[in-house]
Amino acid sequence: MGSTIKDDREEVLQAWYMDDTDDDQRLPHHRNPKEFVSLEKLAGLGVLSWRLDADNYETDDELKKIRETRGYSYTDFREVCPENLPNYEQTIKTFFREHLHIDEEIRYCVAGSCYYDVRDHDDNWIRLMVKKGGMIILPAGIYHRFTLDTNNHVKVMRLFVGDPIWTPYSRPHDHLPARKEYLESFIHKADENTSVDAAA
Repeated sequence: MGSTIKDDREEVLQAWYMDDTDDDQRLPHHRNPKEFVSLEKLAGLGVLSWRLDADNYETDDELKKIRETRGYSYTDFREVCPENLPNYEQTIKTFFREHLHIDEEIRYCVAGSCYYDVRDHDDNWIRLMVKKGGMIILPAGIYHRFTLDTNNHVKVMRLFVGDPIWTPYSRPHDHLPARKEYLESFIHKADENTSVDAAA
């Protein structure tokens, strides 16, 4: 049953290691050869993901359950495209600056597609493609960035615990408690487990 869930998610969520070229940020930026990353590996970095029914988000029981379980009491929508965003080219470059938040970032793609980039344990960039129906949670304290792809359109539902707070802290902000907690929960713990495995 686990493989079915994985396959379902991978229809709307896919991840890979990025190259280090300075080409347009909206291009896929695959390495050569391509190096895909499993959603399980992303979960090890604290990045959670679901595939949901984007055509029926108002009545979707699975979304309702996630909201109740995780305490997401507020939602709104953001549509990012040249028609809706003043100074579009400059604004998406701003979104692409590496930053963190002191709260989770929860995004549910209900139309279009986009990319979220996150750092792995060795500080390499992993690109996560999110299509319609994909929902992701980036943990508080993880360094990341956002961009559209070459389709230049995405509509996302944003979810929050309580009132919406969205303050980006550009890297470096390693002194923030959220960053320290993230490192302790996901990076240092993984390093310790690797050391134990190696010793065994």
